[in-house]
Amino acid sequence: MDKKDFLARTILFKDLAPDYLEALAKVTYVKRYRKGEFIFHEGEEARGFYLVYEGQVKVFKQAASGREQIIHVLGPGEPFGEVAVFAGLDYPANASALTDCVLLYLPRKEFVNLIREEPALAMNMLAVLSLRLRQFVSMVEALSLKEVSERLASYLLYRRQKEGDEFDLGMNKGQLASFLGTSPETISRLFGRLSKMGLVESKGRQVKILDHEGLSAVAAGLKPLGKL
Repeated sequence: MDKKDFLARTILFKDLAPDYLEALAKVTYVKRYRKGEFIFHEGEEARGFYLVYEGQVKVFKQAASGREQIIHVLGPGEPFGEVAVFAGLDYPANASALTDCVLLYLPRKEFVNLIREEPALAMNMLAVLSLRLRQFVSMVEALSLKEVSERLASYLLYRRQKEGDEFDLGMNKGQLASFLGTSPETISRLFGRLSKMGLVESKGRQVKILDHEGLSAVAAGLKPLGKL
């Protein structure tokens, strides 16, 4: 693994001077997790944060009843746990491996020392925090104002923007339901209806967008799928 090259391609560390990339690579550790394994728990002291190198990670809240609400699903190049580290707080949610994954771990102390030396790193961190805030606002809007069909269509369009017309959801329908704040049965019925309308094809975790304009109409509430 060329850690320096990988770090240079992430949102946090792009445009960073080579010397600082080299310093970051030296204090960064490789960690491997099996599917389903916890990376950290809510309330645990945030001694460092992570970057996904391979695989996918979910960040989620869990009620006493065991019900989950997935907050983020993260893939290669994306950081997580950085907000708590930057603020000097405990982790505000849980994180676990959705798939077998390889992560890069950056200890808080060494990272904060580098921020003091390199202002560009602080600016990149502010950009990430701003992005996280926008994601939370979008999630609150989706969960409180949009129908489930609109949430699902919006999420599929988001994935299409990142990965193209064909992609792997990276999670099963139950986990997707948790992320969208609904039930697995509802998600299955919605995929069935989207398929009958000729908007998507889905088989297991594999999804293919057939008509992104039609899917956009569903996401905007212009093409209702009817009552579930």
